[in-house]
Amino acid sequence: MPESQQMTFEETVKTRRSVRGFLDRPVPQKIITEAFELAQLSPSNSNIQPWQVFVASGITRDAIRELLIAQFNHGFERNSDFSYPERFDGPYRKRQIDCAVKMWTEMGITREDKIGRISALLRNFELFDAPHIAFFCMEKSFTATVAVDLGIYAQTLMLALTSLGISSCAMGSMRNWSDIPREIFGFGENLGVVFGMAFGFEDTALPVNNLRMTRSPVTECVTFKD
Repeated sequence: MPESQQMTFEETVKTRRSVRGFLDRPVPQKIITEAFELAQLSPSNSNIQPWQVFVASGITRDAIRELLIAQFNHGFERNSDFSYPERFDGPYRKRQIDCAVKMWTEMGITREDKIGRISALLRNFELFDAPHIAFFCMEKSFTATVAVDLGIYAQTLMLALTSLGISSCAMGSMRNWSDIPREIFGFGENLGVVFGMAFGFEDTALPVNNLRMTRSPVTECVTFKD
């Protein structure tokens, strides 16, 4: 990309968003490598760099997708490596519901449409048709304070992908059946899957990709005191 067309940092941050529909078009490995090399520069407490990432493309991605769909369709018990809140309350719950309602609206799904809502959930395990899926892992012995580094790394990666013209979607649903990527990639029981990320070229024809979520004002989340 010519320098004159490169995004500023502000443009990159404002452009990045969760995309839930991708084209059947693999991202060139050169671009993928460049994005991950940039992410590798992420800050890390004591420079421990706790992230271990496993990226599936091609037939490996296809195999994972089919296994995830089968797990979902058969209602198999989940085997997450890390705990996650069963429910959010207060303003966090409101934001969660607002996000779901707006997404369903773009997809033409009403609250009463149970089949439609299940289909929308299934799209997660279809990987939103993304040609690439990454699993973000860390040692199971690590705590939430170390997981912070993983979040910083993921944000850096998503911004890097955005700057290179690649869309992404961080996916908590990818931790539901951690035995699938563990078996496919052959990593040990010492590593746990924290979340996943689908990435590729956005399918702009899908209505769901019209979704634009707003953020709360800074005053709701940040306290300044002289």
